[in-house]
Amino acid sequence: MRLLSSLLSSSTLLAHNFTSRLRIPISFQSHNFPRLFSMDSSEASLRNALSQKLSAVEAQGNAVRALKAAGAAKPEIDAAIEALNGLKIEKASIEKQLQAVVSGGGGDGSLNRESFRQTVSNTLERRLFYIPSFKIYRGVAGLYDYGPPGCAVKSNVLAFWRQHFVLEENMLEVDCPCVTPEVVLKASGHVDKFTDLMVKDEKTGTCYRADHLLKDFCNEKLQKDLSISSEKAAELKQILAVLDDLSADQLGAKIKEYGITAPDTKNPLSDPYPFNLMFQTSIGPSGLLPGYMRPETAQGIFVNFKDLYYYNGNKLPFAAAQIGQAFRNEISPRQGLLRVREFTLAEIEHFVDPEDKAHPKFADVANLEFLMFPREEQMSGKSARKIPLGEAVSKGTVNNETLGYFIGRVYLFLTRLGIDKDRLRFRQHLANEMAHYAADCWDAEIECSYGWIECVGIADRSAYDLHAHTEKSGVPLVAHEKFAEPREVEKLVIAPVKKELGLAFKGCQKNVVEALEAMKEKEALEMKAALESDGEVEFYVCTLGKNVLIKKSMVAISKEKKKEHQRVFTPSVIEPSFGIGRIIYCLFEHSYYMRPSKAGDEQLNVFRFPPLVAPIKCTVFPLVQNQQYEEVAKVISKSLTFSGISHKIDITGTSIGKRYARTDELGVPFAITVDSASSVTIRERDSKDQIRVSVEEAATVVKDVTDGLRTWEDVWSTFPHHTSASAED
Repeated sequence: MRLLSSLLSSSTLLAHNFTSRLRIPISFQSHNFPRLFSMDSSEASLRNALSQKLSAVEAQGNAVRALKAAGAAKPEIDAAIEALNGLKIEKASIEKQLQAVVSGGGGDGSLNRESFRQTVSNTLERRLFYIPSFKIYRGVAGLYDYGPPGCAVKSNVLAFWRQHFVLEENMLEVDCPCVTPEVVLKASGHVDKFTDLMVKDEKTGTCYRADHLLKDFCNEKLQKDLSISSEKAAELKQILAVLDDLSADQLGAKIKEYGITAPDTKNPLSDPYPFNLMFQTSIGPSGLLPGYMRPETAQGIFVNFKDLYYYNGNKLPFAAAQIGQAFRNEISPRQGLLRVREFTLAEIEHFVDPEDKAHPKFADVANLEFLMFPREEQMSGKSARKIPLGEAVSKGTVNNETLGYFIGRVYLFLTRLGIDKDRLRFRQHLANEMAHYAADCWDAEIECSYGWIECVGIADRSAYDLHAHTEKSGVPLVAHEKFAEPREVEKLVIAPVKKELGLAFKGCQKNVVEALEAMKEKEALEMKAALESDGEVEFYVCTLGKNVLIKKSMVAISKEKKKEHQRVFTPSVIEPSFGIGRIIYCLFEHSYYMRPSKAGDEQLNVFRFPPLVAPIKCTVFPLVQNQQYEEVAKVISKSLTFSGISHKIDITGTSIGKRYARTDELGVPFAITVDSASSVTIRERDSKDQIRVSVEEAATVVKDVTDGLRTWEDVWSTFPHHTSASAED
């Protein structure tokens, strides 16, 4: 549900806390950025070396000019020029090394990030994994069609998601409408706050994302202006690190400071202002019932909580899940599948007793160890490091077992899909990213050619959403715990005096009331003591981004004892939210590689998809155009169909090597080649190894390996090997 700030919109999309989605300003000074990173030591040293070399070149150039002006002897001038040329060569060498570092290339002739991205994208579009929608009409930015192989990959990813989460956890799956009444999204806060900051070309009216323009400026300076100092580079990287937290005024100030203009016309830009990202519509012919295309799927689960709780036997914990389309009217969508206007979300809302967030299956994931990026490491400039999940939970780095359990399950899900575990990290939200009601939030970030991309959000959102819909609808969305015997309990009661708060804060009254009601017991009792002694107290309201003055007449705080026969409470929500398109794009990049053809005269594209997600599991090739071989191929095809294995028969007259290359480019893991009436060969895509099996065994072997019942190494050690020049591409 909330990939926000970076998933499909920098203000929303996967389990990002609602504060970052709503663009709540934070206390920030442009001259005093929090230290969120440290520049790579190699980059810093190269920039310093380049700065020194530039000074040396300038000094030597001045010396050459001085010798010429003084009429020095030719040998002396030639020696000075030779020294100058040597310095220029050294400068060029440092520039090349620095360019390789900042562009993501390895300095050894490997593709840099931009070139790699273009190569992958060209292959994906040419093989119809996805293409721009409405292409013959020049397309619409931010809208894409999945072609046959792309649909198959997406279908396989979603099928595994259902298996890995819905079936494993006995979740309750729902399917809610995309069109949502305004009242629902008013309660959730989307109508008022679901915005990104936009600027306009003051002459043409063309709109741009303000943070994108600043981001592009910083990246371009870092990558192309190699002469900037390490200090200036550090400043630009700091801006990139806090970009999502800048308010409209702060963004506008930076745009003016750096002289950023409209990219196409170079015209001046307006000040940034909020733009609501939801597509508005009306329900019914009268147009009197306003609605929106949903920006996330989670609200449908929250409003159905009461019925789902009843369906589950009035028992907690339980989880509800939904896969569906969501819509964001992006200002200037780009980055292919990473930022689009219509996309697929897969979201889980796990409802749990706020007083007991233990998980019975946490031990299953406690020993997992992977890259984690706690907020302390971020603030101190350190890098992500491998941490055992059990240790992270026991030390309180991860707030509770249930949140930790889902972090572990997300890690297993992504790595089984084929995401490189060394380019996957879990980053904890910083304090200024956290909503006041959130207990803890982590993003699963995957590194690709665009950098670290947030693809899954895992958040403990406390009880905010159910509270919001309870207040707006008047229907209590609560759970019950019946006691065997009545209990005398002491309860904290926080009673904001809305009349007094309304007079004092007017339009901000709701923000102040929510913040007061969300106080923890310790904070509330401290406020009570301060009000009794001083009559007033400063109180920070995070949704306003500032302190307000609370007076004694504005809130009553007390503890009351009463007997209760049952405990009525609003459940907390642990929310894993998956941006399916983003995961798939990162999977494409992580699976892609190139290898030389048999002749060595070209590089061939290969996608190393695991059989789990491969669009086609197997191809069937008659070695040559031969009626008998084609009949055998049809028999094998029927067996594969009966076994539920997606496959394709290729009876074209092209060479077997070219047919292998075509299917490797689609990521097909296995190829069955029919070269006799009784036995066939099975080729594995990445090793290009082949085994020989009988016609009757072929489908069974492919199914066993595809379903994970056997490994390729197992069948390789079981069946005779086949060696043939035609096995090579």
